[in-house]
Amino acid sequence: MKLGIQIVLWIASIFFTYKIYDSINGPIKFKQVKNERYAKVINRLKDIRTAQIAHRDVKGQFSNNFDSLIKFIDEGQFTLIEKRDSSYLEYDRTYRIDMLREVVVIDTLGTVPVKDSLFGTSTSYQNMFSVPIDGVEDQTFEIAAKVIDKNGYKVPVFEVKVKKEIILFDQNKDLIRQENETVSVDGVNGPEIILGSLSNVSTNGNWPTIFDAKQ
Repeated sequence: MKLGIQIVLWIASIFFTYKIYDSINGPIKFKQVKNERYAKVINRLKDIRTAQIAHRDVKGQFSNNFDSLIKFIDEGQFTLIEKRDSSYLEYDRTYRIDMLREVVVIDTLGTVPVKDSLFGTSTSYQNMFSVPIDGVEDQTFEIAAKVIDKNGYKVPVFEVKVKKEIILFDQNKDLIRQENETVSVDGVNGPEIILGSLSNVSTNGNWPTIFDAKQ
């Protein structure tokens, strides 16, 4: 009887020791996994932002789907221009004299492929729609684009996002719930990682600057 009680107490001691260890170490491991995965996702979002800005510069608007965005990278061309200051004399009828007029002359030098300018020899952009986390490669970013009225001007905007629960699919559910409720200057606030905005003119993400320092 005494031996049985000792065994039960020993097992209970191991169990509670593990629970205490897990309660301390669990959040630490979660934070490490979270930051590593967030960095991968944010780096891909930065590539998407680079592609979207190029799309707007060439076509005047953002793409609202990845098929057209990837096709643009494959086939698009940047026009190379050179701006130079110039001047000439023009007769002024009011003052009845020749007056110097200053102008900016724009010369077209040629074109260069968008792909070469943005990604060089890399083909990573072809998978930019995919969330770059092992185990959820079949999950894709949500993308949208439209034109909004801002102080009387029509302005193109876009948004790309992914839920944190997709990125952290195999982590502790309680810790994911806490992460979704994050409100912090050094955290990714809210339940999603978001690039851009459909209501404001912005190409920024909702992540802290610490992720912009990571490569």
